[in-house]
Amino acid sequence: MSSVRTVKIMLYGNAVVVVCATLYFLLIPGVLVLHRISDSALREGRIPGEAWRLHKYLTPRFAEYAEARIASGAAANVNYRDVAATEWPLFGAVFYLWATENLQRAWEKGGCRCGTAPAVYARKTIEACGKLLADPVQHSWVRRHWGDKYMHTSDVFFRSLLIAGLASYDKLLATGEYLPLLKDQCDTLAAELDASPHGVLEDYPGECYPIDVFAAMAWIRKADEVTGLDHSAFVKREMRAFRPPYLDKRGLIPWMADPVTGKATRPNSRGIINSHVLTFAPDVCPDDAKEWYRRYEKYFWQKTWYGEGWREFYRDDPDADLLFDVDAGPIIGGFGPAANAFGFAAAERNGRLDQAYLLAVQIIAASWPLPDGTLLGPRLLSDSRNAPYLGETGLLWQLSTTPPSGAEIVKPAEFHWPGSIYLAILFYFGIPLLVAVSGLFNIARFAKLEKAGKVPEYRGLDTQFRAWCLFLGIGIVIMASGLIWGGAVVLACVLLPKFEVRAVNP
Repeated sequence: MSSVRTVKIMLYGNAVVVVCATLYFLLIPGVLVLHRISDSALREGRIPGEAWRLHKYLTPRFAEYAEARIASGAAANVNYRDVAATEWPLFGAVFYLWATENLQRAWEKGGCRCGTAPAVYARKTIEACGKLLADPVQHSWVRRHWGDKYMHTSDVFFRSLLIAGLASYDKLLATGEYLPLLKDQCDTLAAELDASPHGVLEDYPGECYPIDVFAAMAWIRKADEVTGLDHSAFVKREMRAFRPPYLDKRGLIPWMADPVTGKATRPNSRGIINSHVLTFAPDVCPDDAKEWYRRYEKYFWQKTWYGEGWREFYRDDPDADLLFDVDAGPIIGGFGPAANAFGFAAAERNGRLDQAYLLAVQIIAASWPLPDGTLLGPRLLSDSRNAPYLGETGLLWQLSTTPPSGAEIVKPAEFHWPGSIYLAILFYFGIPLLVAVSGLFNIARFAKLEKAGKVPEYRGLDTQFRAWCLFLGIGIVIMASGLIWGGAVVLACVLLPKFEVRAVNP
């Protein structure tokens, strides 16, 4: 094969690879983003079409993941201090169950034209989530912290998560399978919090987070709907933990506290705390929720040319604009990913559709949807080994959240997109345009040399061609097997070899 023909094969072959890659990873995702952020449901407090699509996409995959994790017993061997390997798998199951419950409720009210109810077509996944939550092997990390009495000794985060997930499970399937366990956890955790000096207990030894205590209180009360128990009196007494002097200097729930004295050990509130708490507060303390939301907006809502949303730390905190936090994620310009992801549901539950809409379009734009259904943004922020679907199940739950009945609604006043949406459009469509121009330039340059009777001479051309064919073949096989991202990385290698080029007369 002549060198000219060899170079042509690689040149035009690379152009095809680049076109396919930009279509798959940029152009089609850009079209999907524009379509999804144009859904009128986002402005009206209804469940958008993206939530229904994402639920159907995740349902078989999450069932397979949950069943495989249980069968592998991998949870018994993870580092008990590794948050992603211990907490995230169970949180993902709870997010999925919450979202399915929201969608089922909407389906029963005629909020979806799909023929089959979510609780029906997702039954296998719901059952897998229940098994994952109740599997003792998945509890290995808290057993390391608390010993064999971990189900009845502090351990607020884990026990409350169990309550939240199993209550949602029973509401969806009504099998009664986990009711004894659920009733035991509701009663014993409520009694232990009731008996504590200041209404707070530890999540882990030496770590007491009021955010988790509030969630536990709210989820215990919510579980009463399926257990038949009545913890209303407990909730009324438990609110003592969220009154002065246990709030921070601006009247919001602090980050950490001492369960012995009740005093805040890390006093300042945070974005993730308020976004999480305010998602559930309207159900248990509506008056407090209104005041907390007002303060949250006053001290944490931030508007810049490129984005609008919740900060992770107070606006007057000078050292919180650019950092990474395991709970909040990468904080850029003060905006916290977790605070804004959870903040959508908080805005919806408090009737702030104006803020919910702004958050939704920015979250969807950053989700990077691929043609196969994957949301690459949330997937990259998840733990690929232990909790690959955490980000997507969390987003699913957020998008399936709607305002409570009778809520005071503040609708978006006018059409408005933050600057980040235009940056996203530039990303999805601008890069392909630059790539196309570059590719056409290279092809035109080669054609000009060839027409002039000059032949580009590549050093090591035979070696490059063999490597090119090898990477191309392996990449296509990997992508055909369903590993789109891995195949794309291998295919990208066809573009990597660089050789000296000089035009010479034949």
